[in-house]
Amino acid sequence: MILAIHSILFPVVQVLVEEVGITNVNLSKLKTGKAVAIRFSTLEAICKAQDCQPGDILEYQAEDTDSVF
Repeated sequence: MILAIHSILFPVVQVLVEEVGITNVNLSKLKTGKAVAIRFSTLEAICKAQDCQPGDILEYQAEDTDSVF
């Protein structure tokens, strides 16, 4: 399962970095869908800063099951 933060939040990247206390690197991972996890405290802080609900900013993307490991 891959979770990606909707790109609608990213005009306010620096605000999120400052208000949430998340690094630019980790925010980039969330933006590109490369994050493997997100702490509930981080999700809560993002939602509080953006006055939204998790479902407003998270998107479920199925993993590519055709990949060979």
